Amino acid sequence: MDRLMSLSVFVAAVEEGSFAAAAGRFGLSAAMAGKHVSAIEAELNARLLQRTTRRLSLTDIGQTYYERARRILEAYDEANREASDAQGTARGVLRVAAPVSFGALHLGGVLARFLETHPHVNVEVQLADRYIDLIEAGVDVAIRIGRLQDPQLVTRKLAPCRMVVCASPAWLKQYGTPRHPDDLRQAPRLAFSEAVSANDWTLLDADQRAHVIDGPCRMAANDMQILLAAALAGAGIAYGPAFVFGDAIARGDLIALLPDYRAADLTIQAVYPSTRHIPVKVRRFVDCLAETPWERWA
Repeated sequence: MDRLMSLSVFVAAVEEGSFAAAAGRFGLSAAMAGKHVSAIEAELNARLLQRTTRRLSLTDIGQTYYERARRILEAYDEANREASDAQGTARGVLRVAAPVSFGALHLGGVLARFLETHPHVNVEVQLADRYIDLIEAGVDVAIRIGRLQDPQLVTRKLAPCRMVVCASPAWLKQYGTPRHPDDLRQAPRLAFSEAVSANDWTLLDADQRAHVIDGPCRMAANDMQILLAAALAGAGIAYGPAFVFGDAIARGDLIALLPDYRAADLTIQAVYPSTRHIPVKVRRFVDCLAETPWERWA
């Protein structure tokens, strides 16, 4: 007998609760469905299902075998879909969500490249720093930055995101250069108010000891761009991702502080709701994101 068909019938029988219902999925007779399961049991020399005139129930061995068999069939279906998608054309509307500063500064070029190579896809972009429910908002792919764990989402890491502490040369000339994290406690701090990672102002020394910089902030904002502008104008010390402050530091308009300390890196990642039945447009866009050289912020 076809082993893959036998596995499929067995899983269907468990899910449907009877051989007759399982047989209906595959155009078989109930007797033939029973033979498929009996063939598996004979090969294993183990009973997987307890049969009564009213219902089927799994044995302990059957429960373990069912869980494995279901995963095997899901992987087989996924492999077929991926092979089919490789030959398919991406179509439809792709809805993308991203943090405001990251999206405004760096996502436009990626989207332009994606649109050029996928002429049958239109893109809708939502930029927001607040957490959104992808399914509820109808979002296909989101870019998220942080140390995040959500078992309902599939995550693909794009790059580490280095965090920096910085200030303008004019501010440092007037107030002096901090030498230790404790020096930042009394300094006017420019803080991002929508941080999703706990203890975001935390620096590690060479021995990996954590130094948490807390206390009141001189300025808090829910947009990194205004913090960048304030830091450039000499309003105080800013802390944030290199993808926001890195270019200004490279130009010398901002100075990176405390070189002997390092913040715990965050992660730039693409997330989407499920590994099953993913449209071609989503697969292709996530691949496009993964091929982008984000490493300059590491």
